[in-house]
Amino acid sequence: MPRAVPLHRSLVVRLLATSMLIAVCAVAATAWLTVQLTKRAVTQEQSRTLASDTDVYDAIIAYAATHDRWDGVDELVRRQAELTGTRIALTTPARGLIAASSADAPATVAASDVPTATVDPLRLDRGVARVSGGLIDSRAVGPYRLTDAERDRLRRLADVQVICLRRGNVTAEVVELPSGRPAVREVTGEPPPITPCDPAGLLDPVETERKPLADLVTLTVACLRDAGNPNLRFTITPEFIPRYEDAPPEARDDRRVRECIGDARRDQLRPYVAPPALLFVTGPSAPETAVLTLSPANTARIAGTAALILLLTLAVTVVAGLRLVRPLRALTEAARAPANRQAPVPVTTRDEIGYLAAAFNDLSARRQALERQRNAMVNDIAHELRTPLTNIRTWLETARDGAVAVDQEVLDLLVDESVLLHHVVDDLRDIAALEAGSLRVHPEPTYVRDLLEQLVEAHRGGGAVTLDPASDDPEADVDPVRLRQIVGNLVSNAIRHTSPGGTVTVKLEMRPGRMVISVSDTGPGIAPADLPRVFDRFWRADSSRSRATGGSGLGLPIARELARAHGGDLTATSVPGRGATFTVILPVTIDREPHANS
Repeated sequence: MPRAVPLHRSLVVRLLATSMLIAVCAVAATAWLTVQLTKRAVTQEQSRTLASDTDVYDAIIAYAATHDRWDGVDELVRRQAELTGTRIALTTPARGLIAASSADAPATVAASDVPTATVDPLRLDRGVARVSGGLIDSRAVGPYRLTDAERDRLRRLADVQVICLRRGNVTAEVVELPSGRPAVREVTGEPPPITPCDPAGLLDPVETERKPLADLVTLTVACLRDAGNPNLRFTITPEFIPRYEDAPPEARDDRRVRECIGDARRDQLRPYVAPPALLFVTGPSAPETAVLTLSPANTARIAGTAALILLLTLAVTVVAGLRLVRPLRALTEAARAPANRQAPVPVTTRDEIGYLAAAFNDLSARRQALERQRNAMVNDIAHELRTPLTNIRTWLETARDGAVAVDQEVLDLLVDESVLLHHVVDDLRDIAALEAGSLRVHPEPTYVRDLLEQLVEAHRGGGAVTLDPASDDPEADVDPVRLRQIVGNLVSNAIRHTSPGGTVTVKLEMRPGRMVISVSDTGPGIAPADLPRVFDRFWRADSSRSRATGGSGLGLPIARELARAHGGDLTATSVPGRGATFTVILPVTIDREPHANS
């Protein structure tokens, strides 16, 4: 039965996959070209819109961080609308209008309208906020704004730190935070490893900051108490970083402390900033329908892409066609070659064509093997028949010419040669029947030991043949005629290869589910190189093919095929110089208990 081709290697699947690949490439190229042509305009519009939204949001959030009410924001809204070309509306969380860029704006905004952002300097909207850092806008300073004198004193200390860093090959600069506190930011290099550059007092709270920071600590402690951490003792730096006093590292919950500091700062700064509001930023008019203009550049891109897809389709089709046709051409050439010059076809694929090439090679190899076997068999048959026919002809011609008298001895010789010729013909007939599958065995209940005793008794005239006294005595379902033929052939071969004075032993043994009959001799044995060939047809260990040491060369092959017809097998073992043993193994069912011989 031919092997099934795996689905992923099937020729039909590959052809379908190739067609689908071409179609997918065409669709993908078209979609890609369309996306690329529209992406620029969409990206530009989105970038412009996002930049406008960010500008408006940043301006309004700055106002909210530095004012505690929205009074006076109208002018800022109108100015931002003019700068960005958009319409702006600022409302309360309940959608009540605070300010609008146009005088005809409704007093409220519909509940279905989606706000651009929520304006709250204490909770920045990450989607449009430009500032980096925490969620609290750094411009919301509240009670932390320094006086001019405090600002100047800290600036002098910051300048001293910058000079110190420059001596250590570190470039730094002074930046002023919205509260007026200066901060040193390192630009390049690394801090000096030994000499500290932090002047005393630069990072300590000034008079303006002490009370707000103390209040902030109180609010933070209250938050921690609610969270289940009431025993932490710490202070807060002007940069709003906790500085623990006596708590071990494992007792600190730094993440929770920072969260509470953030919540406390929002509570502390809420009176100093504007209340939360909703920001709506829309275009100057209803959005226009996007239209793809086929400019010369776009037309060229479309034409180029179409040409590329056409060339790709042509190339893929040609390559796929050549790959499919190449092994078919090789098969055709191999089939047209003369029978005596046929060479194997290379199997380059594992699809239906590859399986066809492998099947062709197998068929060609079997045909050549059958041809060699047929030639060898014809030669062997001719050789087997020539010897007895030549002897018969020679004696008949001699008797016809009167050279010898036709006495009983000559007649016996002619009969022996005729019997030998008949034996060869019978062997050839059995071989033909076995090959055709017409040879059948007919099992019947048989006392196997009785059969073997009769067989041994019939061969006693040719040598010392014995049946092992320890042999079993079963009654089994076998074909007695074919079993006698099998064992008789083995005994005849053993006698032929056993020198005078030697012995041939037949043994019967029953094993679970099978019967084993062995025939052993004390002859010279079989060479290890010849042992695998003893069951080849017309083969003899004697290269001279003399009948003094071998029969027709068909007995052992026939015996093996008959054993296999019973569902068993015939094997051979040998030790050179110590004889050979042929073993018949037959699967049998014992019908009755063994019987006792008389």
